[in-house]
Amino acid sequence: MVQHGTDRRSIFITGGASGIGRAVARHFATQGWFVGIADVNVEGMEDTLGLIEGGFKYMHRLDVRDRKAWDEALAAFHTAAGARIDAVVNNAGIGTGGSLSELDPEEIDRCLDINLKGVLYGAQAAYPYLQKTAPGSALINIASAAGIAGSAGMSVYCATKFGVRAVSESLDAEWAPDKITVASICPSFIETPLLDGMGNRKSNEQIRDRVRAAGLEITPVEEVAKAVWDAVHGDKLDYFVGKTSKSMAFAKRWMPGKVRKQLRGSSGPLGR
Repeated sequence: MVQHGTDRRSIFITGGASGIGRAVARHFATQGWFVGIADVNVEGMEDTLGLIEGGFKYMHRLDVRDRKAWDEALAAFHTAAGARIDAVVNNAGIGTGGSLSELDPEEIDRCLDINLKGVLYGAQAAYPYLQKTAPGSALINIASAAGIAGSAGMSVYCATKFGVRAVSESLDAEWAPDKITVASICPSFIETPLLDGMGNRKSNEQIRDRVRAAGLEITPVEEVAKAVWDAVHGDKLDYFVGKTSKSMAFAKRWMPGKVRKQLRGSSGPLGR
């Protein structure tokens, strides 16, 4: 339902310069929401806003690793959106792959800081705003199929995505008295620029090539945007998006031994 006037709800999305963040922004905008996006890529954010019709849109440069910058970004968006924030999507993330023994410490730190600490900082900063608009407000954290099962060559990335799911589960309990919805989205491999990146600095193989070599499907990014919409309006904790994610969640629950055997015999990637 398209909203009008003072009833217009607002959503703040990190990683809004491309991929999942862009798709979520466009989806919510078509439903009449005031959309705010954040990223370190200003040009990409401008491109995203250019795809959204109407004037109910906003962008803010934000490095999610900076806790103080989170407060500044949300305060500015709160003002721009008419003194309300109904949903925050922690989507910003980077991919890191390869043998742990080959990763530079800086690569490890950067992945942990953006993918996990950025989510914690975002949740902490968003809480007072979501508390005011509850019930009906939501914190949505973008995890991954890599947060369902640990895959060889993805120890750091998997650690962050398992962590995102843990944060979501903890806050689902912690914020229940406030009636704030909390959920995690676990996509399998999504058609985003992340697939064009390299596994790590010592590899010249694109993640996309590894996905195809493993025989895994690549899911349209619009399916994640729809899942975020469902999560904001639903009551589930985990939303699995794409064939790989759904089948992995099922197998991990009901056939953990088989999953372990499969993972120990594979060097292929598993998530987002």
